[in-house]
Amino acid sequence: DAEGRIPHSPYKKWNGAHWVLATLADLGYPIGDEALTPLRDQVYDAWLSPQHTREVVCRTASAASRAKGVVYVEGRARRHASQEGNALFSTMTLGIADGRADQLARNLMRWQWPDGGWNCDRRPDATKSSFWESLTPLRGLALYARVTGDAAARASVERAAEVFLKRRLFRRQRDGEIMQKQFVRLHCPWYWRYDILFGLKVMAEAGFIDDERCRDALDLLESKQMADGGFPAEGKFYQTSKPGTSGYSAVDWGGVSQRRSSEWVSVEALAVLKAAGRWRAPA
Repeated sequence: DAEGRIPHSPYKKWNGAHWVLATLADLGYPIGDEALTPLRDQVYDAWLSPQHTREVVCRTASAASRAKGVVYVEGRARRHASQEGNALFSTMTLGIADGRADQLARNLMRWQWPDGGWNCDRRPDATKSSFWESLTPLRGLALYARVTGDAAARASVERAAEVFLKRRLFRRQRDGEIMQKQFVRLHCPWYWRYDILFGLKVMAEAGFIDDERCRDALDLLESKQMADGGFPAEGKFYQTSKPGTSGYSAVDWGGVSQRRSSEWVSVEALAVLKAAGRWRAPA
């Protein structure tokens, strides 16, 4: 609009201000564009509002299901922490963060679960972190720790990384089987979802790509390389056929195909393999 804001909820999938900033950050959009500050303000206002951050302790599942704000059940904050994680990462990457980024980081560290991750599941018997809700907080805090030198943030990142590493990025601990089939299919963009490529990308950014526990995921990623050297998009988290509906993308990212490479997936996969020392440019 005339004020540079997107006139609907910042979390509208995938066209709200939150997702626009997250996508631009992943694309390597130029740093410091002041035209993005109205979008930043929309995002910060949403995730730092008193209504959003108000903490409520609930002792029953029914009370938790009705409560607003940050709901605590059995001592754990039930939060969509991917929201703060994406906001922290995108605004810092784009060079438009201000002092409110510090509060985003502090909130993430406050709401971190004992096992190192985050989860929005309000059921009392939910005691393990969610891959979907934990990866972008790890990513945002890793960048925050690197830029600010904050030791507490780095310690939080190391705890969060263990959520993924101890499961080798896609395997159940109890039997070594694949946790979810979607985790081993390649996608782009990811938004707040998870697959091994996004997991490996964040491990590289956060400094864990050389950990031996990334090897299985790297091997699996390499096995998906096609004859032309690229990688396929094996799934997608967006749709392009119904403008105005949830999950609509104004960008056509190329769809899904098992027979041809995706430029978006390929550049991400090759960057990960290069970071892991598994790819060299042709002579």
